[in-house]
Amino acid sequence: MRILIMGGTRFIGVYLTKILQDMGHEVVLFNRGKKSAPMEGVQQIHGDRQDANQIKEKLAHEHFDAIFDNNGRKSNDSQPLVEMYKYKVKHFVYVSSAGVYLQSDQLPHMEGDAIDPNSRHKGKHDTETYCAEAGIPWSSVRPTYIYGPQNYNDLEAWFFDRIVRDRPLPIPGNGLHITQLGHVKDLARAMAAILGNNQAVGQVYNVSGDRYITFDGLARACAQAVGKSPENLQLVHYDPKQFDFGKRKAFPLRVQHFFADVSKAKNQLDWQPEFDLVSGLKDSFQNDYKASGRHEAEVDFSLDEEILSAT
Repeated sequence: MRILIMGGTRFIGVYLTKILQDMGHEVVLFNRGKKSAPMEGVQQIHGDRQDANQIKEKLAHEHFDAIFDNNGRKSNDSQPLVEMYKYKVKHFVYVSSAGVYLQSDQLPHMEGDAIDPNSRHKGKHDTETYCAEAGIPWSSVRPTYIYGPQNYNDLEAWFFDRIVRDRPLPIPGNGLHITQLGHVKDLARAMAAILGNNQAVGQVYNVSGDRYITFDGLARACAQAVGKSPENLQLVHYDPKQFDFGKRKAFPLRVQHFFADVSKAKNQLDWQPEFDLVSGLKDSFQNDYKASGRHEAEVDFSLDEEILSAT
């Protein structure tokens, strides 16, 4: 297959490009060209996806068998692609988010659960709805928290920063909120498994790790990955409502239970996560955090100090 990836030079796209290329597909990336292709033999088409005219102009004479839309946030982002290719591609795979779900007392989140109309990810659900109505053969994946090497969000790195420096970890609440992480390679493998699967057309899949963990448990798992004793961690719990952080982010996770059932992806895509949480965190720590020298970099702990001084 000749496959277009929107993005492709950061995080998910890097893993997906390699997996698709290893499967024998021809991969083409569409992005602004700020970074080079993640490997040789991958064509790049440079353009700004926010400009519909650029998409139409740059892709007017390009044929693709499938499209992976990794970085569309609103339906308007994907609309030009869908209009151009809805009768021409065998599959349009969209990266949505489990963040679209309405907070509920009943967990884990299932693919048919109610959607939060005020979610900052609502545009992604709107895109899923648009794809269904447009008639393109589409599928969507809804990750929870994605982690792994090249993560540009401070998720696991937030924990690593404090653990390697033997600092206390300020954890909001009582540390028992349950969450879920999925390794980026496992997400990319699930996305690749959608190709050629007719059962996946028109379907949404939660994709993440298949185990859930508390905030305190995640801190201890990160300590294991770093090679430190989980028992020696200093976990400091605090009430986030007692602080006004403004737009500053004191903790990298939602302070709520947030996890989703991935059995549909397992059953229909013949997919299984390769990484358990500790092995995935070790991968991230050794091959990204430590390899990049971040363990020796200066880190701003001013928010931590504000919390610690008040507890």
